[in-house]
Amino acid sequence: MNNVINVIAFLAITLSSSLFLSAQAAESNYKQGYISDELFIYMHAGPGTNYRILGTIVAGSEVKITGAVENEYSEVIDDKNRATWVESKYVSTKAGLRFVVDTLNKKIARSSDFTSQLDGEVNDLKSKVNLLTNDKKKLSVELQKLTATLAKTQTKIKDQDTNIKKQWFFTGALVLGVGLILGLILPRLFSRRRGAMDSWS
Repeated sequence: MNNVINVIAFLAITLSSSLFLSAQAAESNYKQGYISDELFIYMHAGPGTNYRILGTIVAGSEVKITGAVENEYSEVIDDKNRATWVESKYVSTKAGLRFVVDTLNKKIARSSDFTSQLDGEVNDLKSKVNLLTNDKKKLSVELQKLTATLAKTQTKIKDQDTNIKKQWFFTGALVLGVGLILGLILPRLFSRRRGAMDSWS
């Protein structure tokens, strides 16, 4: 009993998968199509007005063309995945005006969004440029201050160097003068003392 159930289940799975694959293969053979720009078109259950009407399809709608043609009717698959027949003169492989307009409106909307995004990025970049310009001005002012301070420091160092050289010069002159004076006075003092000592002896 279990074997029979397993065989039936296997056959059911195999059949359903083969039907699914055949449906996919058939769908892959469909062409992209559009309904021409009329107000609406009647959809029939078969290729002719003697078949019952399934409804209407809006002009410019996107459909799939199966390739089946009979009695000047073409079989199409609508947006609800229903197989139906419409007059061949209303079926085209070129997009209708409504579809083109919708596509253009979507592109315009995307372009507007992209433009808004670009405007936002441009504004951000302008803000960053303004900040950088302000920072540059501040840095320029600080650089000028530092340059002025450096010039003053260099001037002070030069003045200090000149003063040090003057001090060394005056100190050397003083030492030289004292040395000359001592060199002239001390020999005379020693010579007088010797003369005095010689006279006492």
